[in-house]
Amino acid sequence: MAEPLVQTPSDLPHPGGAVLRAEQAGDADAIDRIVLAAFGPGRFAKTAERLREGGTVAAGFVTCVDDRPVGSVRLWSIRVGETPCLFLGPIAVERSERSEGLGAAMVQACIDQARDTGAAGILLVGDAPYFGRFGFARIDGVALPGPVDPARVLWLPLAVPDVAGPVARA
Repeated sequence: MAEPLVQTPSDLPHPGGAVLRAEQAGDADAIDRIVLAAFGPGRFAKTAERLREGGTVAAGFVTCVDDRPVGSVRLWSIRVGETPCLFLGPIAVERSERSEGLGAAMVQACIDQARDTGAAGILLVGDAPYFGRFGFARIDGVALPGPVDPARVLWLPLAVPDVAGPVARA
């Protein structure tokens, strides 16, 4: 994994006594386990996975309970048209730890990281009611490399209000 764009403080306390920290190289197996449990093998057929495949991780965060990873999220370097920006996902939390606010804390960590780096914005494919509370909204004119429900393509503008064009790995 690439070094995060900006190092974040480790051991930040979050809901339920969990600790949110920057992803470390030794987290890979736990992250794979958490994401597979959350999304199943069908995730490999999704357009978002095609975009991440072979991409560059700009930053990753892991949430731990008693030093055990229970959640993860990553930001990926992408381009929308000619605009460099970030792609959020996958975000996954172990079933036993859901409804504790851990997912929301990880999304906020990604937003803070992106703001700190001066990113144009964050693109994701997700649930508008969930991500809308963070300022993400549907965006038209963005073409992902495969089929996707346009209602699930969401944009959080940070330095650039709007983007359009094909989405590709940066």
